[in-house]
Amino acid sequence: MAHFAKLNSDNIVERVEVVSNDVATNEQAGINFLNNLYGTNDVWKQTSYNENIRKNFAGIGYTYNQTKDAFIALKPFNSWVLNDDTCKWESPVTYPDDGEQYKWNEDTTSWDAV
Repeated sequence: MAHFAKLNSDNIVERVEVVSNDVATNEQAGINFLNNLYGTNDVWKQTSYNENIRKNFAGIGYTYNQTKDAFIALKPFNSWVLNDDTCKWESPVTYPDDGEQYKWNEDTTSWDAV
């Protein structure tokens, strides 16, 4: 199955639709199908669960960055920075690798044990 994200005029994802691979033989065929189905001329971009198209699977509220040709999630915390290669947000401190669970503390910009 192929997945397509509908973008608004600000390149924000409004919805994600699934189209059969038999119909979406390429990206444009999927776009044409969706616009014919809804009787619109919306902007759609193909996305992928395995992240091999446009870096990240699109979700509602994600932004499509045309320059990077990538979907980018909402920034989770002010201190986090965007990795230009993966287009994923990263904390300024690496998540501990000790098998325990942690949550991000924006006030201290550190990981707190749960």
